[in-house]
Amino acid sequence: MSAQRSVAVVGAGLSGLACASAAEAGGWSVRVFDKSRGPSGRMSTRRGDGWQCDHGAQYFTARDLGFRAEVERWQQAGVAALWSPRIASWDGTQWRSPSTALDRFVGTPRMTAPAGWLAQQLVHPVQTSTTVRALHRDGDRWALDTLEHGLLAERFDYVVLAMPAPQAKVLCAPVAPALAALAESARMRGCWALMLQYGTPLALPVDAAFVNAGPLRWVARDTTKPGRAGPETWLLHASPEWSEAHIEDAPETAAAALIEAFAALGAPEPDAWTAHRWRYADTEVPLDCGHGWDAAAGLGICGDWLAGGKVEGAWRSGRSLASALLAAAASGA
Repeated sequence: MSAQRSVAVVGAGLSGLACASAAEAGGWSVRVFDKSRGPSGRMSTRRGDGWQCDHGAQYFTARDLGFRAEVERWQQAGVAALWSPRIASWDGTQWRSPSTALDRFVGTPRMTAPAGWLAQQLVHPVQTSTTVRALHRDGDRWALDTLEHGLLAERFDYVVLAMPAPQAKVLCAPVAPALAALAESARMRGCWALMLQYGTPLALPVDAAFVNAGPLRWVARDTTKPGRAGPETWLLHASPEWSEAHIEDAPETAAAALIEAFAALGAPEPDAWTAHRWRYADTEVPLDCGHGWDAAAGLGICGDWLAGGKVEGAWRSGRSLASALLAAAASGA
């Protein structure tokens, strides 16, 4: 065992980056890998010619004191800000105002900013476009087999899988059956996201709304978020039930249904649209164990689905697993 413990974190969403940051602060050597072109996971933003739109996580709250302090760090760094939209809910017949006020935060100038900032603080850059397809033991250390680069040369004392439950299950099954079973117990659901572009602002009475009728679940005027610029852009999220029933639809079919539902709220036809299908958007009933940890294998899993869901849950799960890693090192495991 090397004097400095090493860990490979597979997944550069908020959970993985929170775990990586805490492990590195504890003196560990940390390498982060992600299959995408950049960090952020579902805190995602689509960018096009002169426009952008957050099409994953729409905002985040901060109830946990530790996460509240983290959000304050992000605000001081200029990568997060308070978002105060005109918000309501639609019950199919009328708009209803929320009964309680709630602080909602967003990344600035886009939702990917907090993850990008966390990644920049790490000693080693996140290795992107690297899809880990299998984990192998090499003596008492871990080796990563990747789709793009084959077996990586570096070996690690520990591995963290920061990814949706179905993906964690596949990697854990051959090497950590108990973790695979934990991942299998979480039922994740898909979500169709539709980004709409308009030449002029819409004359709707809200900037964001929870929709409790029809195929839509959420709509938001993305351009009202702090730090945004460019033309009028709206994001539509379909409900989990509708998305699951239509997950294999062609984008054109899904878009037509969601645009029709948005028209029922008073919106005109968009000038252009872009669809995205999230196969693992949320968890039907999120777990509340914080993380999964196999001390004998030196393998852990984290993600929002293990800590109540949402952005805050992702951060809490990553930090929770980091605590388990540091405790293992302290005990000589």
